[in-house]
Amino acid sequence: MSRDRIATVNVGKNGLTESLINEINFQLEKRGVVKVKMLRNFRSGRNRKELADMIASKVKGELVDFRGFVLTFKKG
Repeated sequence: MSRDRIATVNVGKNGLTESLINEINFQLEKRGVVKVKMLRNFRSGRNRKELADMIASKVKGELVDFRGFVLTFKKG
């Protein structure tokens, strides 16, 4: 799958809202793969592994890659 076909969703200062979770799930259904980038103002000194687990628990997909502050999910 080419990089330009993978949707990227940014989690920013508003955090993990219901509409953001819905957008991630919509992109998973539509494209099969989505990258979620945790922006600096979302992280605010919190542990990246804990944040990744929190996001993964709310998304209807499988976490397949976790590099830096970018999570990659595929349709589960």
